[in-house]
Amino acid sequence: MSLSTTRTYSTPRSLIRNFTEITKMRLSVSVVFSSIAGYLLAVETVDFYTLFLLCVGGYCMVGASNVYNQIIERDLDALMDRTKDRPIPGGRMGVTSAFVLASILTLAGIALLYIINPKTALFGAISIFMYVSLYTPLKTKTPLAVFVGAFPGAIPFMLGWVAATNDFGIEPGTLFMIQFFWQFPHFWAIGWFLFEDYKKGGFFMLPNGKRDNGTAIQIILYCIWTVLASLVPAVGVTGSLYLSPFAAVLIAGIGVWLIYYAARLYKLKTDKAARQLMLVSVSYITLLQLIYVLDKFLR
Repeated sequence: MSLSTTRTYSTPRSLIRNFTEITKMRLSVSVVFSSIAGYLLAVETVDFYTLFLLCVGGYCMVGASNVYNQIIERDLDALMDRTKDRPIPGGRMGVTSAFVLASILTLAGIALLYIINPKTALFGAISIFMYVSLYTPLKTKTPLAVFVGAFPGAIPFMLGWVAATNDFGIEPGTLFMIQFFWQFPHFWAIGWFLFEDYKKGGFFMLPNGKRDNGTAIQIILYCIWTVLASLVPAVGVTGSLYLSPFAAVLIAGIGVWLIYYAARLYKLKTDKAARQLMLVSVSYITLLQLIYVLDKFLR
């Protein structure tokens, strides 16, 4: 009786755990947060129905990409300490079940985003295609995979704007540019402190394949470009996307913080410094989006 009761209650928990892990819930939620920020930057009055569709549809699209990715990389995931206990290599989910889940998420995501408008659905579909069909297979072939992966990775911020306006112009293009440049120092920092683990799976994540001065210098350069791109709206050349002088000072401040930790990685070249840069990069993009949104609604 006791064993039966335990099984009854453990099954739903196992399903929830498998779902959150295979869709990478924390990552997916952070991506949805970017889309929400882009949406809020574009609207004067929030349509909560559209926002709901964007959140659920966006999660489905990102989740589907992550599931497809783990299906493709299941044998390589089993080789790495960081990923060997994921649902598929860990034996908690079969490939067929994962593929069915990914298919359902894809169809649901595209349908929900299409209800918002066709352009939003199109960009969502492009994001899945590039992540699964281009970025994922290139990770074991060339460091250029990070460049390719930066395209789908930069779509969510601008996707919110497109969802709000049904238009792609200078404003969502600027949001795309900011998150595009940001991808490089973020993922290269991860590639640095997970270098040995990635090597077990045969992944090429660093620009020259080494944890050396060349990689560290490129990280600094892309941090600088990220900060410069983030300040472009303050100049008044990005249409209705505008940043006040006070907000620009705040962005510059967190930009200096980001560049400092990139320079620190160049100086120390340690896994700890790379991990700290990764955490700072996540904080940077989150704070940037909050500053952009608050600046719009408070000025």
